Amino acid sequence: MDLVTGALGLLPSKLLELLKDEYKLQKGVRVKVQSLSLELESMHAALRKVAAVPWDQLDEQVKVWARKVREASYDMEDILDTFIVRVDGHEQADPSRLNRAMKKMGDLFSKGKACREISCAIEDIRKQLQEVTDRRARYSVDDLVAKPAATTSIDPRLSALYTKMSQLVGIEEPRDKVIKMLTSVAEDMETKIVSIVGFGELGKTTLAKAVYENLSQDVRFKAFVPVGRNPDLKTVLKDIIIDLDKQRYTTELNFTILNERQRIDELREFLKDKR
Repeated sequence: MDLVTGALGLLPSKLLELLKDEYKLQKGVRVKVQSLSLELESMHAALRKVAAVPWDQLDEQVKVWARKVREASYDMEDILDTFIVRVDGHEQADPSRLNRAMKKMGDLFSKGKACREISCAIEDIRKQLQEVTDRRARYSVDDLVAKPAATTSIDPRLSALYTKMSQLVGIEEPRDKVIKMLTSVAEDMETKIVSIVGFGELGKTTLAKAVYENLSQDVRFKAFVPVGRNPDLKTVLKDIIIDLDKQRYTTELNFTILNERQRIDELREFLKDKR
């Protein structure tokens, strides 16, 4: 989440810190601080929506927008921290730090202009956020986040499902280890869950499939259903039900008219007395 939202989650509270009497901000500046804090909270909420979608499914414009906001958030934090430290005097003030921070922002905040007063810095931040907001509206970022860009890439899990075990090298040892974990006898334990974890493309699905094929020979009712990071529950339930009894469920059930609850009921009914 932080990789997308940057420092935005911290900025509203830091801005509200400036409203304390000790900072003696003018009334006009205090209003700007309050307005900017609300704007940052809204922007943080929008970025959380972006973070909820897998990065590779986002439209390129959304990625650019999120990157710009994230980068700006760190620069905003630098400016606010510098001002607070300078006013509080808790540590040796560095008169050039705010100037360096403003220069670092370059094109983001009034190129070539280094504001030393917090009111000027806040106004620059407000203008930049307005630019970002306008850009989001022009490119319909909300729609792009809600409906990730279509992709023609093949889900890597699909190829793993149809890989011949004879083509795999060195899978026997991890396969047998997982099988042993699943088949070992444990008291008062009806259900077993074994997690195979690791980074993408390491062969987790392939290993799980190898374990499944080895164990399924002695199991009458079984299902192997890959699930992604944002699974559709209706699809997952349908795949499980069809795997359990292909002959019946591909001919008798019209899945288009069954909702999630009905599919769960159908699955429970099928598995009743089969444990």
